[in-house]
Amino acid sequence: MSRPTRRALLGAGSAFGLLALAGLPARPALAQDAAAPAPAAPATPEPAPAPAAPQQVPFSFDTLSSEMQSEAKGEPVAPATASEAFLSKLTYDTYRLIRFDPKKAVFADIKDTQFELQAFHLGWLFKEPVQMFSVADGQSSPMNFSTDDFIYEREARKIVPEHVPLPGVAGFRLHSPINRPDVMDELVAFQGASYFRALGRGSAYGLSARGLALNTGLSVAEEFPRFTRFWIETPQPSAQTITVYAAMNSKSLTGAYRFVITPGEATAMEVTARLFIRADIPQLGVAPLTSMFLYGPRNRADFDDYRPKVHDSDGLGIEQSDGDLIWRPLQNPGTLASSYFAETAPRSFGLYQRDRDFDHYQDASAHYERRPSARVTPMGDWGKGMIRLVEIPSKLEVNDNIVAFWVPEAPAKAGDALEFAYRLDWGDLPPDSGDARAHIDETRAGTGGVSGVENTKGTRKFVIDFKGGEIANLPAGAADTIEVVTHAGKGEIVTQTLSKVEQDGVWRLVLDVSADGDAPVELSAHLSGFGRKLSETWLYQWNRS
Repeated sequence: MSRPTRRALLGAGSAFGLLALAGLPARPALAQDAAAPAPAAPATPEPAPAPAAPQQVPFSFDTLSSEMQSEAKGEPVAPATASEAFLSKLTYDTYRLIRFDPKKAVFADIKDTQFELQAFHLGWLFKEPVQMFSVADGQSSPMNFSTDDFIYEREARKIVPEHVPLPGVAGFRLHSPINRPDVMDELVAFQGASYFRALGRGSAYGLSARGLALNTGLSVAEEFPRFTRFWIETPQPSAQTITVYAAMNSKSLTGAYRFVITPGEATAMEVTARLFIRADIPQLGVAPLTSMFLYGPRNRADFDDYRPKVHDSDGLGIEQSDGDLIWRPLQNPGTLASSYFAETAPRSFGLYQRDRDFDHYQDASAHYERRPSARVTPMGDWGKGMIRLVEIPSKLEVNDNIVAFWVPEAPAKAGDALEFAYRLDWGDLPPDSGDARAHIDETRAGTGGVSGVENTKGTRKFVIDFKGGEIANLPAGAADTIEVVTHAGKGEIVTQTLSKVEQDGVWRLVLDVSADGDAPVELSAHLSGFGRKLSETWLYQWNRS
């Protein structure tokens, strides 16, 4: 278990989990609760009564949606925390000594099952119980967990008592034989506020997604909606998909979510979010992705580290409605930075880890070359809006400092009922090798001017490598047939050269850019020729502070 991250700290601090919201009745008053003395115990103990059969109630996505719409008309209820004393004694060190017993995995008894479920324990940062239910034939039944379902090692064993029912869990993860048919690998995890993450074949956990991002990067306080209850469809034998439902609650809204999850080389999630707005929301962030970028070839000099790169994602990719492709390399700015990409019905956007070469990271533990990319593909017309990218200064790789999400043009107002559907793909997601356009393979930066001589201050050099596409087959002497289209907002491109690097087969664009003031310089570049675009569009924000 890694050190606590910004995602974990924010997510756990915002986790919702109310027994009342789960629809569970309050414990009825019993005779022994009264002040009268309890009767004497019988000489021979009575056998313990058999546990009551789980209460089944009808369930569907529509009934959940109706319930959440009704809740939105009432006042928000503050989250409750687990009252069990032993849970409050769990620290980071003892919490990491607790794991779910795989022998108790839910759905493991289904013949030829492709899915198993394991729960996350309450405690440490995760104090607010989340309720779990299974669904079969349109009927839901509660999943009840106790301390007998977990394995406690060393000090944790001394803190947690045996045979004690838990008031809920901190979340859950699903397992599936994604890499080998005989091994149930972790596939997806939901834990903390509305955070979740997934893996493709061969992936290692990296970036996360959220149900929603409310007021992220604004002057008003950010709000963290919480998944308070989950329902999981009992998978049929050999089924290749599994469906998860979730109830969301927050100060400003409620929501009903459905996730249809299909594992594979790229694991796919079809997400439907039905939102019911309680109060006006300054900024509604739909399909948010959260990641980490510490350093790379553009800011390597700021970190004294043996590793050439440290990041979960290296760029924001956008496919516009007309099929045009945008690539925005990520950065770790000196101050909070935001970029806005106005779009109408975009085809997709996502945070990508394009570099898959271990030699470029040299981290045999974190394996950043295996961190998944995540792509959001809207299902249906999302209309006008913008994709917002927020980049937060960070000195540590445990901090998630990158957020990207869709902001609809129409503001979310109290009383609104909104629905968004999209597909989330998790995995390597490399650029389309059959695309005639070249993609940006790498962006480097350094002091501007000519190497080996003293240069005028205030100039920055950007080196952009274009790889693949039609131009990959052009000889170096064909540079004059390729047009370089560049722009610098609030800055000036002093020099630009394009040449082919024969060793790598890439076409390298070198820009020297200058600026007089301290305002961010917005840069763009693409290659054109033969009457069409020959590359993605490279965008970058040069923050001079």
